[in-house]
Amino acid sequence: MPQQVLTETVRVAIHAPAPLVRAGLAGFVALDPRLRELPPDRIREADAIVVAVEVADASALDLLPRLSDAPDARFLVVVGKEWRADLAAARQRGVRAVVWWDFCSPDVFVRTVRGVAGTDGSAPTRVRTAAPRLNSREVDVLRLIAEGKQCDEIALELSYSERTVRYILYGAMKRTRTRNRAHAVSYAIRAGLI
Repeated sequence: MPQQVLTETVRVAIHAPAPLVRAGLAGFVALDPRLRELPPDRIREADAIVVAVEVADASALDLLPRLSDAPDARFLVVVGKEWRADLAAARQRGVRAVVWWDFCSPDVFVRTVRGVAGTDGSAPTRVRTAAPRLNSREVDVLRLIAEGKQCDEIALELSYSERTVRYILYGAMKRTRTRNRAHAVSYAIRAGLI
């Protein structure tokens, strides 16, 4: 007789001003029987509160205590365009994970919500981010830039043309939504990609 494994249902509240984004997130919740959406008037009962914003900045962080002033509130922030908020301040306000909308598949969403709620066997001690995945060429180029090498030196070391190195670098910058090579390297280090 197979052993039955019981899983805890995670109560999820969603705050998303854009109706289509809200519908998409509610659809992700509905796809997994381990998740149950709560109505807005029961947000304090949520194990995880999902907040969707275009830009995560100080005003987005100021919104969190107004959504739930519970001391143990746990937030997942889904970001549409860019992150401008201080990670330490986000952590203090209950943010336990950040996911970019472009990379928010149903699987990533469910796994992250369960992690935020603490039902995946982990207790997050720092803000988790679901960062864009870089391919091995992009990681190699960013790693070498972090070591202080110029594009011509990287091209020589990796046996690429200098133009290819620049193409790879700009592709990584576009994917990570960074403004310059220093920003891209900084992003990759913070995200644990290099």
